[in-house]
Amino acid sequence: MAEHYFDALEQKIDQILERYTALEQENAQLREREQALKEERAQLTQINEQTQSKIKAMIVRLKALEQNR
Repeated sequence: MAEHYFDALEQKIDQILERYTALEQENAQLREREQALKEERAQLTQINEQTQSKIKAMIVRLKALEQNR
């Protein structure tokens, strides 16, 4: 009878270890995805800032053209 309990306990421990390993892998994947998204966000922020600068420069030029008329 005690053998049965040890077998059941061993099976539970194996299940927990398998779940732990799966969660570790999932966590690593999520961290990689998070890093990729942070990098993408930084790139998009830089593009946005560049675009804003170009638009502001165009507005300044348009205002200068308007004043020269």
